[in-house]
Amino acid sequence: VQLQASGGGLVQAGGSLRLSCAASGLTLCMGWFRQAPGNEREFVAAVSWTGRGTTYADSVKGRFTISKDNAEDTVYLQINPLKPGDTGVYYCAASERSYVYAPRGDMEYWGKGTLVTVSS
Repeated sequence: VQLQASGGGLVQAGGSLRLSCAASGLTLCMGWFRQAPGNEREFVAAVSWTGRGTTYADSVKGRFTISKDNAEDTVYLQINPLKPGDTGVYYCAASERSYVYAPRGDMEYWGKGTLVTVSS
């Protein structure tokens, strides 16, 4: 499975951004992780293969929305409103396991990251 993430950029705080991740194959779960400068990579959100099941990190609940287009095998991450603390490299990942295990970070497939920079 190959993953291609896109949509990062420089955005002002309070603005919105939508990240996309296209998958070349089918997996049971897709998710997003991020790594802020000087920090370890952390879980952000994950969605089930059907798109009906989702899970989020507590720190992003209410501002981040993950969704899946099954026809396109593409996962989206909508961020609104953006905060300076959201700055980092966002990675798309996929797993053959259920999305409920995604917060553990043990995903089999990883894409290259896309950089999100939020200015204050």
